[in-house]
Amino acid sequence: MGGERYWEIDALRGIAIVMMVIFHTVFALDFFGAASLEPAQGFWRLFALSTATLFIAIAGVSLSVSSARAAGYLDPRGVALKNLKRGAGLLLLGMGITLVTWLLVPAEFILFGILHCIGLSIALSPLFLRFGRRNIIAGTVFVLLAPLVAALTGPLALAWLGIHPSDFASLDYVPLIPWFGVFLLGMGLGAALYPGGRRDFTVSDGEGPLIRPLTFLGRHSLVIYLVHVPLILLALALIVPGFSARLLSLIPG
Repeated sequence: MGGERYWEIDALRGIAIVMMVIFHTVFALDFFGAASLEPAQGFWRLFALSTATLFIAIAGVSLSVSSARAAGYLDPRGVALKNLKRGAGLLLLGMGITLVTWLLVPAEFILFGILHCIGLSIALSPLFLRFGRRNIIAGTVFVLLAPLVAALTGPLALAWLGIHPSDFASLDYVPLIPWFGVFLLGMGLGAALYPGGRRDFTVSDGEGPLIRPLTFLGRHSLVIYLVHVPLILLALALIVPGFSARLLSLIPG
């Protein structure tokens, strides 16, 4: 059961964590009016998209590796149930974020963010595991559907899919189209690079002053994801003049 952790997967996830913290710091400074950084466009928009792409693709790679290993001691139904439970757990955490942001920022609450997307993608993965590296093709199709779906408007109930009202706004929006496609691309790459859950290429031992901190972050990515925003806000409240007053204005009553 289980198996060796591959440092390169953890390190890439760690890089995504660092990028996420940087972007959310920039976003907080702009959102609370402490600095005009325009995170929704230009360089920072590309930075945010790159961060989400890396996060979700690595989640797909990791899912491919863990599922291949699980197939060594579970039947296909057992592997599917394992991933359904894992995906449901992440979705539940995502719903907690939805509730908190709805209470604090009702006009832009997080209805379907990156945690929701990864959770649902993991829950859907049993339908695609059999395709192995061919998921690269399936993922590409999902990504190419994005412009067509983005041109549609519809009820808020379809926001998880990528269809929403024209006035929809959210602090974090990562719909299934195109992002499930990115997850499938990761699954396909995982099947190609780690067939049977084993590394199929040569790489260094992963030791070094830069690699070790990144692998540490990657191994604890969920905990860091859940606590990093409050910690960023606390740090900015201590460092940036007037930030704490802006922050307190969010608290109801």
